[in-house]
Amino acid sequence: MAELKTKRNDSSVEAFLDGIPDERKRRDSRAILELMKRVTGLEPEMWGDGIVGFGSYHYRYKSGREGDWLVTGFSPRKQSLTVYIMPGFDRFQELLGRLGEHKTSVSCLYINKLEDVDTHVLEELIERSLKVMDELYGWRRPPG
Repeated sequence: MAELKTKRNDSSVEAFLDGIPDERKRRDSRAILELMKRVTGLEPEMWGDGIVGFGSYHYRYKSGREGDWLVTGFSPRKQSLTVYIMPGFDRFQELLGRLGEHKTSVSCLYINKLEDVDTHVLEELIERSLKVMDELYGWRRPPG
């Protein structure tokens, strides 16, 4: 079985964010970083060379494939800011309707710029996704 290439590592989140060439995307990334720190109660970690992640959980598929992945996080991709909502979006349609301009795929929320969305709704979406991840995988935030 192929090993997952994107893994948590000790690279500097600050250096990664400092290296974002587009000023608006760098500013938006720092705002999302602070929002996620507040919601998760965790410090960010780099996953691979382009994802800022918070928390981790262990998954095991029926096929036998298993691994560890971030509970939530984001990546300042060239086209858009990608926010990882790991349980997907089926449970969150009402929130998505209030979020603002965005696109989604299976577990990725794509935002062109942070000013296009309601950050209070984004915060609620992340918070609710963490609760679902706890129900599904037993992930727990640290006390406090």
